[in-house]
Amino acid sequence: MAFNWPTFRTRALTAIVFVAVMLTGLLWNQWSFLVLFSIIHFGCWWEYFRLLEKIHRVTYDIYVKMGWMLLGYGLMIWFCGNMYRIASYGVRQNVFLPVSIAGFILLIVGIFMSSKIKLKSFGAAALGILYISLSWGLLLYLFSSTINLAVPFYNFSLTGPIIPIIIIASIWINDTMAYIVGSFIGRRPLSSISPKKTWEGTIGGIILAVGIVGWLLPLLFLPKELNTDLKGTTMLFAPVALIAAVMGTLGDLLESKLKRMAGVKDSGSIMPGHGGFLDRFDSLLVAIPFVWLFLYFLFFKS
Repeated sequence: MAFNWPTFRTRALTAIVFVAVMLTGLLWNQWSFLVLFSIIHFGCWWEYFRLLEKIHRVTYDIYVKMGWMLLGYGLMIWFCGNMYRIASYGVRQNVFLPVSIAGFILLIVGIFMSSKIKLKSFGAAALGILYISLSWGLLLYLFSSTINLAVPFYNFSLTGPIIPIIIIASIWINDTMAYIVGSFIGRRPLSSISPKKTWEGTIGGIILAVGIVGWLLPLLFLPKELNTDLKGTTMLFAPVALIAAVMGTLGDLLESKLKRMAGVKDSGSIMPGHGGFLDRFDSLLVAIPFVWLFLYFLFFKS
């Protein structure tokens, strides 16, 4: 197939803008982090409804859509930690309840204004609370919490964007390496849902993601005081990378299944050449809750 320069240029420019926006939101401060993932939250919900409408052949009333989105956003806000505070004004304490009530009212209005409610499609919409809003809420929790890790002769604490960045980096490295390894030695298809994925590429991507994130990234980018002994960072980052890579692959397959059921190639077109919000963040949506469970029971101290 001939090289398509216009397509490559569009994808490259979009990728550069995407990375710049993501890094700004992740690294600037807690408010940029909240704004970034609030936008992503609503973008994912909008595309999720688009897929459900095609799958179930229904049209959701706008009030139903806004109701579910705001209920989900209220749940997301619930996970904001104490760092989300201006003077004595805490985001969780002062925003969670009004947003949730507004969402509930809009949902009730939408139900009464809808000519017909299909229980199956209504239930599928409700699952978006778990699929989308809970995941982004837990990412806020990861950003707001402190992880204390102790190994023999070595103790350190992590907070802020480090763990979210590790999860995102693990998924990106896994996807990239799985594609490269699969291109060279991939033979056995991983799933009929996504025929281009192979077992060889998937396993290779996971192994390389764990190796790079668990050892190489801490060595290159973490402050010197955290790299006196790599044992501590490896004990934390390697299992996080493993969970993120494995569950991220399942998340990608889940969204591919939804798109196949809906009969669409991409969930949206917000990013030219790269699809929509769900196309970019499908792996994260499934990986985050499992990483959170691992860290919560072993390391968290709020």
